[in-house]
Parts: sequence; structure tokens; C-alpha cells
Amino acid sequence: MDVIIFCGGRGSRMSDETYDKPKPMIDIGDKPILWHIMKMYSNQGHKRFLLTLGYKGSVIQDWFEENIKEEDWNIEFIKTGINSEKGARLKRAEKYILSDNFHVTYGDGVSDININNLVEFHNSHIGEATMTVVRPPSRFGFVSLDGERVDEFEEKPQMQTGFINGGFFIFNKSIFNYLNDREDCDLEYGVLDVIAREKKLYAFKHNGFWQCMDNIREKEYLDGMINSQKIPWLENNV
Repeated sequence: MDVIIFCGGRGSRMSDETYDKPKPMIDIGDKPILWHIMKMYSNQGHKRFLLTLGYKGSVIQDWFEENIKEEDWNIEFIKTGINSEKGARLKRAEKYILSDNFHVTYGDGVSDININNLVEFHNSHIGEATMTVVRPPSRFGFVSLDGERVDEFEEKPQMQTGFINGGFFIFNKSIFNYLNDREDCDLEYGVLDVIAREKKLYAFKHNGFWQCMDNIREKEYLDGMINSQKIPWLENNV
């Protein structure tokens, strides 16, 4: 199955990191987070990538053309506009898609999700789209009190209630009936909410590791995991 990765964003919350490169090219460890995402998929057998380029897209293309000669990846670099919303970027990639169903993800999140279990789940239902949902780690430590004493403390617990969009999707090609290539065509708030109301969007629940990189603190957290040789998103080799 083809893997489409949104790579067009500026990543303004990453401060000076994105002055001369797009957010997916910010390193965690010694390689861009985009490489980590692609490695996560390729380790599980999905090696054809469609990268939707926008802000400083040439930085992405140049780096991958120079640095991944050892990988057996098939990459399409697709210029989808500097200011396009994700729905427009996806629509502009339509003609490059070869598989009837295809993966879609963001260029700033990693997980130990079993991709093939996600595919199996998608194939088991009659909907048009599957969204992976996760319980994110809390940004603050959890403290349980017994009177004036702390009887339980966990530094970064996983939330036990409530799910959020984890960013690992599978779509049928019928998704394009909901999209257009105008710059303002959004995905989450213009398409997925419609499909959800039509009861055609299904949730794949992932309870394992998941982490996005929205700010410098989260980048440093991922850097720390790599430095400690604890890299769960690269350990799920199926």
C-alpha cells in the first residue's frame, strides 16, 4: 500500500528550528523525524512513499536523494503548494496513488503501532476510512493523594480516558469524492467530520507508544529516547 506523508507545514511552534527547513526535517537523534516515520512503515513492509511538499520542500527532496541510497524505498516528491491545507495536498497527490487503499500520516509523529494490524482492521469493516486513535501521554505528572500524603506518583502517565486522533490513517480512494484541490480544503474539519457523521469513519485503538513533536520539549523527549537506545517506533519489525 502507498504511504502518503504530509510534509508541507512550517512548524512555527518549533521556533528557530524551522527557519531554514520544514518541520519534518527536524532531527531526532541524527536523522530527520520524517526518516523515522518512513523507517517505521518500511520495517513493516510498506515502502512506497508519496511526500506532499510545501514549505521548503526542496530541502526534503535534496536530503533524501543524497542520504537514503541504502534504503529500498520508492519515493514520489509531490509539490502541493506552500499554503495548502491537508485536504488540498491529498487531492493533489491523487494521480500518484497506485493502491486502492492507502496510508496517510503526518510528518511529525512516531508510534510503535502495528501497521499490518491496522490494515487488517481497515479491511474488516465497510467504512471509507480508518483513523488510529490513541490515549496521549500527559504533559504533567499524575499525583494521587491520601490526605496530605502522596500515595502514587507517575511522571508521564498515559491518559486512561479519552482518545485523540493519532494521525495514522487508511483511506479508500472514495475519499477523493469529498476533496477538492482548492488551497483551503481541509482534511480534519472539512472531510473527516463529514465522513464521521455519515458513520463511515472507523477507529483503530492503539494503546502502545505514541508521541507527536509539536514543540521543542517534545523534540528533546524523543532525542532522549534515542540517546538511551529506547526507540519503540523502530522496534516493531513485523
